[in-house]
Amino acid sequence: MVTYVGPVFRPPSEADSLIIQATLGCSHNKCAFCGSFLTKRFRVRSIKEIRADLRDARSMGPVQRIFLADGDALCIPQKRLVEILEAINHELPYVERVGIYANARDVLRKSVEELRVLRDLKLGIIYLGLETGDSELLQKIRKGASYEQMVQAARRVKDSGILLSVTVLLGIGGIELSTRHARETARILTEMDPDYVGALSVILVPGTPLHQEFERGRFTIPDPFGLIEELKIMIEESSFTDCVFRSNHASNYLPVKATLPRDKAAILRAIDGVLHAKDSRMLRPEFLRAL
Repeated sequence: MVTYVGPVFRPPSEADSLIIQATLGCSHNKCAFCGSFLTKRFRVRSIKEIRADLRDARSMGPVQRIFLADGDALCIPQKRLVEILEAINHELPYVERVGIYANARDVLRKSVEELRVLRDLKLGIIYLGLETGDSELLQKIRKGASYEQMVQAARRVKDSGILLSVTVLLGIGGIELSTRHARETARILTEMDPDYVGALSVILVPGTPLHQEFERGRFTIPDPFGLIEELKIMIEESSFTDCVFRSNHASNYLPVKATLPRDKAAILRAIDGVLHAKDSRMLRPEFLRAL
């Protein structure tokens, strides 16, 4: 039986994947909005532990996709990560793709050549937490990377031939920085030109610095239609080569799935219709929203 320690998080698109914890927790674990790994002490699991999980997974039948958890498993040193991917290929030869979370610093610690080695071992997609393109806001929410580093990391992933999925966070600038956050995020997304974009909405988590700011009256999340306005700006002002843009995470009030630029005009018309109607019945009910 595959062993899991504490809560496990994965991208919505990895819902059908086998999750293997290559690390426990997050090596950064400082983002002001994130409470996912506050109860975990970071460590890289031993290859012995991981091999045991992979052998146990054989009983599940042919596994096609694996997601390497926890928060930023790309931080694992190259030699160990290669060993983990080789073990996956040996124990579960039917695997077609491995996915992994990363932050910009993880990516920039590896060369394009090193990333290509991982790609050849079936690392097929990297999920990069961007959250915002606003330089000041990146510092404020403690992402640990600058605008320029985010763009550089994105280009390095794309140059390696690994698919890039970028996460942005509606509402992270609060009411005060809402429009600037949306516009600057559209600008950086254009520069990064990812294969996928996933838009989530801020949900305040007790124990995080952002929640503390909220309690002190220093942070206010835009209302549902304000969040949707941010989504509209991000789609309207960004330009992609070929990108699947989703806001179908459970945290969002308005699920959207579009391929850009192909569906841009149609999806903006649909969003405009929601903003014009301002009918809460068109939105995901509050009780169904979750991280």
